This record gives sequence, structure tokens and C-alpha cells, in this order.
Amino acid sequence: MDLKGILAISGHQGLFKLISQAKNSIIVESLIDKTRMPAYASTKISALDDIAIYTDEEEVPLKTVLKNMFEKEKGKQSISHKASNDEIKSYFEEILPNYDKDRVYVSDMKKIINWYNILHQVNLLNTKESEPAKVAEEIL
Repeated sequence: MDLKGILAISGHQGLFKLISQAKNSIIVESLIDKTRMPAYASTKISALDDIAIYTDEEEVPLKTVLKNMFEKEKGKQSISHKASNDEIKSYFEEILPNYDKDRVYVSDMKKIINWYNILHQVNLLNTKESEPAKVAEEIL
């Protein structure tokens, strides 16, 4: 699973892929409908690769959380991000039991579940591609 170049942009639904850089902006493409648009420096842009989730011990990279979801769902879609708050919390406890309940809000959980479903929809959750060590072992 490679999250490099996948972005969340404040004020815009869904996820975006970095296409190129312009003079005072970047050009991004929606993963859902493939429309392109500029994202300016004044816009809050978060790279999924840089996001981590607070736990009681340490911060866990988003990539690990998405991998846990992928394994729990056996490669299928997860629950809807529009499920009830109680369902979202219990689901999140299954995939990351020690998440920091004071600093990780239900809105954050919903966002992560939505991102997982979008990445699943566009087939970017292939975990086998990102494990070259296992591939090397199989060859040997």
C-alpha cells in the first residue's frame, strides 16, 4: 500500500492525487471522478503518508491503520462512514484497540473510514505490492 502523493484537501470531499507543481500551486486529480484542479498554498493540504493516529503508547501511521482495516475486512469495503457514532467507535476499537480516546474524535474515525473506502474503490489498497521482502523470499 503506497500512500505517497495521495492528499486530503480541506474544504473538498474525497482524496486527491498529486499530478504536478505550478508556480504558486499544485495540480491535483480527484481519485473519484478524475477531475483536476489547482490547490493553492493557502489551502490546508494533508498528505496521507504523513498522518498518524494517537494511541496510548505512541503514534501509529495511517498506513498501519488502513492495513489493519484491510485485514479485518479481508480486502473488502468497511462499514459506512455515515454509521452511528457507537458503531464507528466499536469498529475503530477492533482495528486499533489502544487508540487515545481523548485525542481521536469520532469525526477523525469517520474520515479514516471514508478514506479507506475511497482507496478501496480505486484499488489502491493492494498490500502485496508494498512488501518486496516477501516477494524476494518467494523468489528464493
